[in-house]
Amino acid sequence: MTKIVIIDDHQLFREGVKRILDFEETFEVVAEGDDGTDAVRLYENYRPDIILMDINMPNKSGIEATAELISHYPEAKVIMLSIHDDESFVSTALKTGASGYMLKEMDANAIVQGIKVVDKGGNYLHPKVTKNLVNEFKRLSERENKGNFHQTDIRRPFHLLTKRECEVLQLLTDGQSNRTIGETLFISEKTVKNHVSSILQKMNVNDRTQAVVTAIKNGWVEVR
Repeated sequence: MTKIVIIDDHQLFREGVKRILDFEETFEVVAEGDDGTDAVRLYENYRPDIILMDINMPNKSGIEATAELISHYPEAKVIMLSIHDDESFVSTALKTGASGYMLKEMDANAIVQGIKVVDKGGNYLHPKVTKNLVNEFKRLSERENKGNFHQTDIRRPFHLLTKRECEVLQLLTDGQSNRTIGETLFISEKTVKNHVSSILQKMNVNDRTQAVVTAIKNGWVEVR
């Protein structure tokens, strides 16, 4: 059973998330909090597997609360919940120690899958957030090269992945969701999920974000 704590200053949103999670038999919401000041206390009292934490709260933000919690309990797994998809928020959250970053616009299935990824030790980012991080990578590269970003020739990893898997990897880098990838390639969403699972296994990474970062570093995808 995956024990979950929800911390958000909007009660209606907490209740909505709780209803979503209650439908998952392997999830149990053990406690709720309405401010970042509750994070350490609730973690100590309930030792949850996952904390879902709002990023904007009045007395102590999710960023501040996560920093405090991780400083005391490095093993804690925090997933940020936010309306912001700006890369500065995402980068700060990850540097602070968050294991995931979800947008509040996500549907129920995506929330459940994201929690499962983090619970297994991976990191989860909303596809839109992944795209923004790629853009930030490109911006930093341009600055380091004094405004001239010249990506090296793309070397598709055909030694490792099939042609279709390379196409899926590129679309992951573009920040597309499984549904959008399916529509782009004219395949079902289930087939996309199978391709993604195969890519992660072959690349020996835990999640989509690690796959994208690895692909960029190796020049396997276009940063566009």
